[in-house]
Amino acid sequence: MLPREAAVEALMRLAAEQPWNDIEVGDIAREAGLSLAELRDLFPSKGAVLGGLARIIDRKVLEDDGSDLAEEPTRERLFDVLMRRLDAMTPYKPALRRIAYALRGDPLSMLALNGVALNSHRYMLAAAGIDTEGPLGRLKLQGVVIAFARVTETWLDDDDPALARTMARLDKEIRSGERFMERAEDARRLAAPFRALGRSLLDRRSNRTRVPDAEDAEPAAQI
Repeated sequence: MLPREAAVEALMRLAAEQPWNDIEVGDIAREAGLSLAELRDLFPSKGAVLGGLARIIDRKVLEDDGSDLAEEPTRERLFDVLMRRLDAMTPYKPALRRIAYALRGDPLSMLALNGVALNSHRYMLAAAGIDTEGPLGRLKLQGVVIAFARVTETWLDDDDPALARTMARLDKEIRSGERFMERAEDARRLAAPFRALGRSLLDRRSNRTRVPDAEDAEPAAQI
């Protein structure tokens, strides 16, 4: 096992057995069989080690390219990708349950984890064949991050091997997201003429603006 993965696995073992706020970087290093210097070269903080778990999960999901679902509707492809993500998270479920409880009252940590989730779900959406570029793409990306966080809350409390509650919640979130994006696309189309008018007015104003002399453009000329 690579040292980076060893550190992540060590943190997950510790988090499954003791409170998140009691875990120190020295504990992680000892559990992983690393020196503090080696751990520091790999991760700057305990939170960064937790972020490293996301990369491990990403790789496990992406190694299965899901090519057998290429002809399925977008909804089905996304459902499959996100369920595979939950499957990959299953070995860490006890630790994630305790971590989620500890971080609920820590907005700064949640904000940092949102950034990690955005990077992960950019690849999850790509695996499902969904675009993430442009304003609507970014809206889809953040929407999936929020939706998956809600699904994860259900999953953490779902001890049924069939995960019926989790799958029902995921299906609900995907359908809700579809409706929201349809409304956003409609709003974008309706606003298109106004955006064009705004660009035209800005261009006219720019053309009327006096071009400064070379002396005026020189910062020292303002003294």
